[in-house]
Amino acid sequence: MERHPDIMEMRARYERATTTPRAQAIQALGLITGLYLALSAWIAGFSGLTGLAICNLVTGIAFALLMAGFGSAYERTHGMAWAAALIGLWTIIAPWVMAGHVNTTRSIISNVIVGAVALLLGLAAAAMAGRERRTGARSGRLGSMRHRTAEPGTRV
Repeated sequence: MERHPDIMEMRARYERATTTPRAQAIQALGLITGLYLALSAWIAGFSGLTGLAICNLVTGIAFALLMAGFGSAYERTHGMAWAAALIGLWTIIAPWVMAGHVNTTRSIISNVIVGAVALLLGLAAAAMAGRERRTGARSGRLGSMRHRTAEPGTRV
């Protein structure tokens, strides 16, 4: 099964998808965004708001790991791109949703900006995964037709 032509073609397609400059830019920006989100409470100066600081730390690490996964194991992680977009959306609304008084100007500005960037990067990764799925479905049908017509004496 490991040597099946369709599986080998799918792996090659995913390999091509992750080596494009666009995919590499999305991954690099995603890693930077996730690291900033994880450290934002200490960088922007609202580390005293422990609930939001811990929330940003956890979601930042999760976002960075998701974006790193897209580059290293795209064939197994591309379906999780929507989770990255949801992390971005959560980051935007977190200062108002978290318990306690955590909606200071610093925390709101930091979270809204980094959340918007994370949301856009997540949507870009999801769009790239969707485009690869559509391209793969078309090439898979063509590949199946090639296999059928390549056999001598077979009627299509």
